[in-house]
Amino acid sequence: MIIVTTSFSLPRPLSGEEARQIFLSTAPKYLGVPGLLRKHYVLSEDGQTAGGVYLWNSRAEAESMYTEAWRVFVREKYQTEPVVRYFESAVTVDNGSNQISA
Repeated sequence: MIIVTTSFSLPRPLSGEEARQIFLSTAPKYLGVPGLLRKHYVLSEDGQTAGGVYLWNSRAEAESMYTEAWRVFVREKYQTEPVVRYFESAVTVDNGSNQISA
């Protein structure tokens, strides 16, 4: 599995409620995306940085998301350039199901 983090500095700090409303407005576009298992929207404690943590089946499926069109969407929505980082997940601990997978 692949974990991707995205982050971007915001033009002005957001409150938790402002961020929640913005994130809810974009969340439906991620439903049904091939290979995307889960997405967590994140906001720093100071409200100045936002982003996401994504769990993907494969790197190829992840890369298909972070296209120039996606970057344009982020730039237009948040007036900033996103940073995308890829990580391989070798082992996962899932306390919800009490399982460890490799």
